[in-house]
Amino acid sequence: MSQQPEMQPPGSPGGDVHRDLTGTPFPLGDWGEPAERLDELYRWVESNALRTTEWYLSDRVWKRRSARILRIGTAAGVIAGAALPLLDLTGVAEGTAGWGYLSLLLGAACLACDRYFGLTSGWIRDVATAQAVQRRLQALQFDWASESVREVLGPTEGTASEAAERCLGVLRRFSEDVTELVRAETADWMVEFRSGPAPLALQSVGVVPARAESHHPSGRFPLPPGTRPNMPRQRPPEAR
Repeated sequence: MSQQPEMQPPGSPGGDVHRDLTGTPFPLGDWGEPAERLDELYRWVESNALRTTEWYLSDRVWKRRSARILRIGTAAGVIAGAALPLLDLTGVAEGTAGWGYLSLLLGAACLACDRYFGLTSGWIRDVATAQAVQRRLQALQFDWASESVREVLGPTEGTASEAAERCLGVLRRFSEDVTELVRAETADWMVEFRSGPAPLALQSVGVVPARAESHHPSGRFPLPPGTRPNMPRQRPPEAR
């Protein structure tokens, strides 16, 4: 990879990067020409991966700017809150102690806003996800080139259908990896969202997060730990 995602400007390789991560429809074509069909599927998979990368790089821009502004406000508030009371104490600037306390309050408010809205952690997750997708895309490009060279130079291994299945397997594994990366990033966001004051807000409007229910096929309640199930006693045989 010649350039890190942090240094790359957001672009638009296959559409509007501001759209959601819905992807594009699966291309339908004729398998009469397998080579052209596989090449079309590769371009579709690659364009979706580039669109995913550009979406994360575009989403992290405003988060990074907002996080830096809030962090600068936090640092300025802490410095001013510590310096103004000292200046008042030494007599250099009398009557500034109250402004120092106000500066501390503003710095704490900036830090709370950054934590509440998840700006710093959000743009860090965006950059990490974009880098992970680009690493997998680079591996896909080399794997696809290896499969292409194998078929061109020969001798080919197996039949044409087996070669097509190998190529489809490479594309499918890559698509599943990218989907798993997006799912993991979304799961991290949900964990951060639930760990903050969000659940209280949901409960205040009457929405309670769903509780995981345990299903027991036997329809019985689980036994306490350390206890053994009692086997039903059998009736003794009746005397004839």
